[in-house]
Amino acid sequence: MIGRNADEGDPMKNKIIVAGVAALMLAGTGLPTLMAQDRVVATDNVKDPAAQAQAAIDRALDYLKSKQKPDGGWHGEKEPPGITAIVLRAYARAGRQDESVRKGFDKLLSHQLESGGIYRDMLANYNTAIAISALAASNNPAYRQRMDKAVAYLRSLQWTDKIEGLPNNAKVEDDKDPRFGGFGYGSKARPDGSNTQMALEALYEAGLDKNDPAFQNALKFITRMQNLSETNDQPWAGNDGGAIYTPANNGESFAGEYTDASGRRMLRSYGSMTYAMLKSFIYAGLTKDDPRVKAAWEWITRNWTLEENPGMQAAGPENARHGMYYYYMTLARALDVYDQPLITDPQGNKHDWRVELIAKLLSLQKDDGRWEGEQRWMEDNPVITTAYVVLALQDAVKDLKEHPVQRP
Repeated sequence: MIGRNADEGDPMKNKIIVAGVAALMLAGTGLPTLMAQDRVVATDNVKDPAAQAQAAIDRALDYLKSKQKPDGGWHGEKEPPGITAIVLRAYARAGRQDESVRKGFDKLLSHQLESGGIYRDMLANYNTAIAISALAASNNPAYRQRMDKAVAYLRSLQWTDKIEGLPNNAKVEDDKDPRFGGFGYGSKARPDGSNTQMALEALYEAGLDKNDPAFQNALKFITRMQNLSETNDQPWAGNDGGAIYTPANNGESFAGEYTDASGRRMLRSYGSMTYAMLKSFIYAGLTKDDPRVKAAWEWITRNWTLEENPGMQAAGPENARHGMYYYYMTLARALDVYDQPLITDPQGNKHDWRVELIAKLLSLQKDDGRWEGEQRWMEDNPVITTAYVVLALQDAVKDLKEHPVQRP
């Protein structure tokens, strides 16, 4: 193996749960079994969620194959190679190893530079991180050396007191700097939660231990993303437990900001970053008992929805559905690694996130197998959104195998 396989287990514990005996094993661990007496929200259009999700995945992969370019990639001459990487990751996790996939990896690796980075011109972290995740998912020993070189390069992009080449000779003096531990789009872009979670996922899947300095330094940055004044030393930190986009530059949130009753500037939490934060906490070794994880989970239970990116509407109704497919992908990975099949909302309704997510995504799939979103953040590109959804469905199916749904 060259990295962690997507089906190898989750970072909170090594789960070895065979579907046929899952209920018995879960009963002894304190994890929830999905029994008939649970008041679970119904999803009438999904009778066999794993099988229906797999059928949708197969149709989507066929669609993506039809969009492969003659040179083996899925990105155009003016597009980032990360597009090809995210498609290859979906194929690799599906166990596809045919000639078209091999050509895709050849094209992706043609962008690897002497530094180890896998990108073209810009967005060094973004592209390299996604490429590492694809290489790790391939489980191909032939790519090990190339992946290790990319990992070393990715680590060099983390904002610590050792980072070099910042604009205007800027420095990160120590871990008191709110940028400390984060990753940005490239070596000179200020760090943010989205790029940080992608980098950490890549490093995790490449096999780095949770105690590695890359994870522990990132933990300082992720903690400063959270609206939790108990653990966040930033002046804008609230207490709802959700996450903002970045603590850099005195904090930024795509959900906007407001002034509280005391006149203090506050930043709004929103869904995609809260899920990104939750899974990053887990990659860094935090457990469910940690107050940061508890607060993030409580925010999720209060704001459970698949109809919008929760929190974003506060910045204007037109923003509510921006980045929805990224939201679905991030949500699925975070909830899979958190290892909790049911979400109980404030009204006491239990939501099986796997079944509800599958039902939602099936309802959005086009006849040719693709998904397509809004223009912002490139989600009008069906290759990108379709790959996002395949990854989300793969995480949902993986979790269903570990925790089967118990029907009446």
